[in-house]
Amino acid sequence: MTVLPTAAFAADDCHVGAYRLSDGRLVDIAPSEGQTLRWRMFDGETGALAHLANGSWSSTYGWTQRPDGKSITLSNCVDGRLRFAGVDGRRIPLEATETSFESHGTRLSGRLVLPQGRGRVPIVILVHGAEHDSARQFYFLQRMLPAEGVGAFVYDKRGVGGSGGQYTQDFNLLADDAVAAMHEARRLAGRRAGRIGYQGGSQGGWVAPIAAARAPVDFVIVSFGLAVSVIEEDQEEVALEMALKGHTPEEIAKAQEVAAAAEEVIASAFTQGFDRFDEVRAKYRNAPWYKDLHGNYTWALLPYTAAELREKGKQFIWGTPFHYDPMPTLCAASTPELWILGSDDLEAPSAETSRRIKSLIAQSRPFTLAIEPGAEHGMTDYEMKGEERISTRYSPGYFEMMRDFARDGRLRKPYGRAEISPAPNQRP
Repeated sequence: MTVLPTAAFAADDCHVGAYRLSDGRLVDIAPSEGQTLRWRMFDGETGALAHLANGSWSSTYGWTQRPDGKSITLSNCVDGRLRFAGVDGRRIPLEATETSFESHGTRLSGRLVLPQGRGRVPIVILVHGAEHDSARQFYFLQRMLPAEGVGAFVYDKRGVGGSGGQYTQDFNLLADDAVAAMHEARRLAGRRAGRIGYQGGSQGGWVAPIAAARAPVDFVIVSFGLAVSVIEEDQEEVALEMALKGHTPEEIAKAQEVAAAAEEVIASAFTQGFDRFDEVRAKYRNAPWYKDLHGNYTWALLPYTAAELREKGKQFIWGTPFHYDPMPTLCAASTPELWILGSDDLEAPSAETSRRIKSLIAQSRPFTLAIEPGAEHGMTDYEMKGEERISTRYSPGYFEMMRDFARDGRLRKPYGRAEISPAPNQRP
């Protein structure tokens, strides 16, 4: 176990870190795609940074690749300074402790990040989604939360980054990994460990509540997650996308019929359902609406023959529990949970999940729901470029909500445009 300076975060660039501007605002500099960096403000603004030949940096708006007019200068790494849109800032010193821990015989690589000091702090265990990237390298919340007084424990999922084992989407196994991470974070933090809980985005929204049911924690935060099964997610996405393209209920039902056949194939680990899939594809292939059929994974199966799918499917057998019903776990939950959903989420459609969480709230279960109007998957606002969505920023108040809920399990005020149930201060 080694206590490292903030520079330990710099996997690709020594400028990676959290900075406090002289006007009090927080900006994080993180690794991003290719040779770029990404800055994020705690209020949700963000942009990409590209290193220019003269040593300066250019900034672009959100993910649009359009110049945003911000002038950003990063000093040499020893100084730990920046100048952001005319405001000076300094890197925030954080205590980062590298570690490894074991779950089901596999060594996983993790990192505990705490604000400097000796006092007790809440700690958030960052539970990954379905991505294949190293969380220790790319998860920016590991710095943004500690910079705001909330500790964070980040770890690479099995088979990814510095962790051993094979990549999996087995929710039960991943939940056990999250519990092991929680115990390791508590051990490392020692007397500094205050409230401790999970934050899981996307697929992590299935995993974190399972983990909370297996070992006591103080809170769970689910970001753009689902209270339906993986199969239902695909069905909901097909219906929503087809509706947005103006198709009739009858056409949507036919598209869902195709999706159901594709879902049977993938849920069987590509061992059965091919005859039915071929039959419905042949039945509807020439229909005008067929070209718009997408879904969460149905689209990936459509172009291939049964023989091709049997071969190609081998690389996608990850133990995904396609029929897992999260509701029994949620109905039995005694840990306070905050669910933050985007109203415009296409990858994880939020309407049915929102309805289910509201039903739990109506039963006086310990849930809080925040709906971000106009937000898509990842909790980002967006603009349209033709039929393509381009993210522009994170929803106002999103990061602040997670910080406050980790602190004491309550939301006490309005957060941007978020529609919160029950309303802040409504619950005793």
